[in-house]
Formats: sequence, C-alpha cells, structure tokens
Amino acid sequence: MPELPVVIVGGLHADARRAAVARLLADVPGSVVLHHDLATAAAGTVVRTIRDASGLLDAGEAPLVNDCACCALRDDLVPELERLRDTGGTRLAVVELWDSVEPKAMAEVVTAGGLTVTGVITAVDPALVLPYLGNGDDLADGGLAAATTDQRTVADTFARQLEYAPVLAVADSPEADDEDRELLAQLHPTARQVPIGNGDPADAAVDDLTVPAPRRRPSAALAEAALAGFDVESAAAAQHPACALLPAEADAHGVSTLVWNRRRPFHPERLYAALEDLTCAAARSRGRFWLADKPDTLFHWDAAGGALCVESTGPWLASLPDAAWEMVPPVRRAAAVLDWHPEHGDRCQHLVFTSPGLDRDGLERLLESCLLTDAEYAAGPDAWQRLPHAFDTLLEV
Repeated sequence: MPELPVVIVGGLHADARRAAVARLLADVPGSVVLHHDLATAAAGTVVRTIRDASGLLDAGEAPLVNDCACCALRDDLVPELERLRDTGGTRLAVVELWDSVEPKAMAEVVTAGGLTVTGVITAVDPALVLPYLGNGDDLADGGLAAATTDQRTVADTFARQLEYAPVLAVADSPEADDEDRELLAQLHPTARQVPIGNGDPADAAVDDLTVPAPRRRPSAALAEAALAGFDVESAAAAQHPACALLPAEADAHGVSTLVWNRRRPFHPERLYAALEDLTCAAARSRGRFWLADKPDTLFHWDAAGGALCVESTGPWLASLPDAAWEMVPPVRRAAAVLDWHPEHGDRCQHLVFTSPGLDRDGLERLLESCLLTDAEYAAGPDAWQRLPHAFDTLLEV
C-alpha cells in the first residue's frame, strides 16, 4: 500500500454517506476520517474535524478563500492529509466530502498535491435516486451551495457525484423497491455496488488487508474497494462527452434506457424548439450531438431535474488536420476511431435517455423529427451552415 492511501467518500445522501464512512472506520483499523463542514461558511469559516472509530481526535477552522467555502476546503485538504501522513500511524485517510462537494474536483486536488487516491466512493440511498434526479432546485435554496456564485442544482450535482465514482456504497433502504434499484443500475451500469447496511460497526475489523479477497469476510468489501486503486485521468476521460462510458440499452422493472445513434446532423431550429420536451422526457439524459450549422463543434448534452445544459466541448476530430491528432489524448483518438464514418468522421448523434416509464417510441419520433430531412441533407454542408443559428443565444455566441 502507499504511504497514506486516501479514499474519497461523497454524496448528497448524507445518511448513506455517514453509513459508508462508519463501515470503513469499523473495517480498517487505524483509519481516520477528515471532514470539512461547509455549512458554517456563513460565519466566515469552514470547520475541519478528524476522527476515528472511537470519536473526535482533532478540530479546527479554515478561513474562507475569496468568499468561497469550497476554495477553503481545497487549500486546507492537502496540508491536513500531509500532516496525517507525516505524523504516521494512519492506515487509511477517509475524506468525507460535505454534501454538495463533487468527488472529481477533490480527487484531482489530492492527486495534484502528490498524494495517492486509492478509491472514490459515492454513497447512495436507492429510494432517493429518482427524487434527487428530479429535483431542479438550486443548491443555494437548500443551504447546500459551496460558494455565493454556486449556480448548480440538486439534480445535476447528484448526477455527477453518482456517475464519476467507480464504486457506489448502497445503503440498506426499506423504502427502495425493484424500480429504484434498477434505475440506479441503469444510470451507472459499470459501477461496483457495495451494500453497506445501516452503518453499524462490524462485529470484527479486518486486521490484514493483504489477505486475498476470497478469504476476507463480506463486511470487508468496502475496504477492498477503497484500496483497489484509482486513476484520475481515466476517470476524467470516462466523463468527457467525446469518449464517455455511457449506459447501454436496457429495459427492466419499469425502467428503460434508450441509446440513440444517428449519422445525420440536427436541424438547429427544430432541435431548439424541441428542447423542453426532450429534457423532460427522461429523469436523466446525456451524450454528444452534431448541429448542421456548426459542423466542426462537438456539443455536450447534459440534462437532469428538468434542466438542460448544452455546451461546446471543442472540435470533432474529423475537423482537425492530421498533425493535430498527435496533441489529442489517446483515449479520445481511440473513441473517435471506433466511431469513425467514412464521410462524417466522428461526427454523430449519441444521446442516452434513462427513466422509469420512458416513452421510447415517442422519444425516438421526436428526435428523428429534429434531424435534417432528406432534401435538407442532400443540399450539403454549405447550405447547412446557412440554416438559422438557433443555438447562438443559448451558447452565448
């Protein structure tokens, strides 16, 4: 193991997150939890606590940085982890993130600070997945904003927390049914799901984490996941619209995932007119798309909670000169090659919609109606660029 393995545990489901942390403290002797409470930011500080299975070990304050609680966390986190490492005796540092803090940013901060992130875990209550995905309220309205400028919503924050982590610590929720569990599985099908019960301490801790996995007691599963290893660059690539690991087609227990791929550009005006209906058609939708009037730009589609974010994420590789490909990350090049079309290159529509009660047929008809017609398509790229630039206002062009 590295000098000080660091595992990041996050999630808006606070009870599930605390249960996951309790599980790790119980299962890994010598582990400590570092937590920054951003709820105190209104008073001008962020409260830092360090505790182990027996209780509180240390407490302190970190002053706000530029009136930003999350910035204070960033500045304070690595020095505290370095202190734990240099003091010795800590077997595992568990960074328990405050409610709305996203694990991607903190994993990158810790790694950039020269420490080793061995795991990223998002704790989830299955019964709360749909309510949180459907919650379009601003974080600020619920006292969950990490800065005065924080404009995120509950839904989009929860979606990113859920989809970034390779491990989901799943709480025992009596209210959850098969539909809830299926929704969780379809939203993040590649995640390793680890049941965590209700957070009660284990009967016995795991004394030797070097014991081969098949011989370990079941309660050690979360500890194994926490020490399994984590690659920050690969995790970021898995979220990038150009090469994201999006869910596959699925339909079970009343939950469906529709994967929609086409090799024809969208008519910008018709797509813009359909945005509200498309956004509300599913609890969660994401992917990349191609506008006829902007043939060189790859656009990102990211919708949850009835709100949609559309943004440019750079060029399609097909629009770049061959020499520029050497400057593109290998994973991006590999994704483009797998998706390559002899005429359009990597330009495509790849959108994924996941929801209970999804109207797959109606959604497909609506999406198809937004594509160029045969006549419009036959007119060619020069004519496409003269179509109404309906997205310019949304993109603040």
